[in-house]
Amino acid sequence: MTQVPHLLSSLDKGLSLKNRVVLAPMTRARAGAERIPNALMAEYYAQRANAGLIVTEGTTISPQANGWVHSPGIYTDEQAEAWKQVISAVHEQGAKIFLQLWHTGRASHSSFQENNQLPVAPSAIKIEGSEAHTSNGKQPYETPRALETAEIPQVVEDYRKAAERAKQAGFDGVEIHGANGYLIDEFLQSKTNKRTDKYGGSLENRYRFLKEIVEAILTVWDAKAVGVRLSPNGSFNDMGSTDYRETFTYVAEQLNSYQLGYLHLLDGLAFGFHELGEPMTLAEIKKVYDGILIGNCGYDRNDAEKAIAQGDAELIAFGRAYISTPDLVARFANDWELNPDADMNVWYSFDAEGYTDFPTYQQ
Repeated sequence: MTQVPHLLSSLDKGLSLKNRVVLAPMTRARAGAERIPNALMAEYYAQRANAGLIVTEGTTISPQANGWVHSPGIYTDEQAEAWKQVISAVHEQGAKIFLQLWHTGRASHSSFQENNQLPVAPSAIKIEGSEAHTSNGKQPYETPRALETAEIPQVVEDYRKAAERAKQAGFDGVEIHGANGYLIDEFLQSKTNKRTDKYGGSLENRYRFLKEIVEAILTVWDAKAVGVRLSPNGSFNDMGSTDYRETFTYVAEQLNSYQLGYLHLLDGLAFGFHELGEPMTLAEIKKVYDGILIGNCGYDRNDAEKAIAQGDAELIAFGRAYISTPDLVARFANDWELNPDADMNVWYSFDAEGYTDFPTYQQ
């Protein structure tokens, strides 16, 4: 009998999943310059479809949203059509697959933008302390251009259209990427949102952009097929606001009213967390959010089992472990050792190396 019965049990609460293991969304840069999913990507996701739920890598909703080399998109019919091979490969293995909707905001670079325009953000505040990944290697981040109030409805519409294409392609649902210092997170946080219009200032105003996106997507998808990802403890992309606890408690409370498929929280402290106070926990969010919670960031098999057993989360997402160990669920079930972590130098090799070439335990 498995020592992780909760982690490997099925879920039938809005979402119907074969186990509680989630493949975390991770940018892997294999979609080529045209940002079109391909057979190599289908193989990668199928290898990891032992998870109950797969959340795809961040997938951009518009050309303006692009901010990473060779990441996939969902803003053309050709891109949407190409995702079908990935969806089919995952469904054949009995897993569900959600598409993560992504706008990189100020974490983009002018080299990704039409006519080399500046990337957009809620406010003209640049990322400090790291560099953008561009087709010309790492480049310093630029000071972004603040979106005009009148431009914001079009960005919301880009999310809605992307959600529509995802539905037509055959995904089981969509995840709104509101974490890690990308556009939605930039609107939510006081550190990056210094606006004086209806999208800035108060908590209610900073939340408005996410609210409008959620409500637009709910005109396309049933609420149970929509998730939101947040990173209340995150420092990635130069984030971390002193009022993080007030902000993310409020956001979780507001999202609770929609009865979404899930709320996906980067609560773990394996890496990339700010030190502005006590980190927010799943148990804390559970007090204001009564739907399905996914915990993420640095969990191992036993931590994950404990979190689910004590009711802090219904699902746990695994990222780095899943890069190098495609048969992660079988390893958990049999208490087999995982493959060594992959060398970060091949995470973004653009080909099979460091992507689909990791052995299963049987191999």
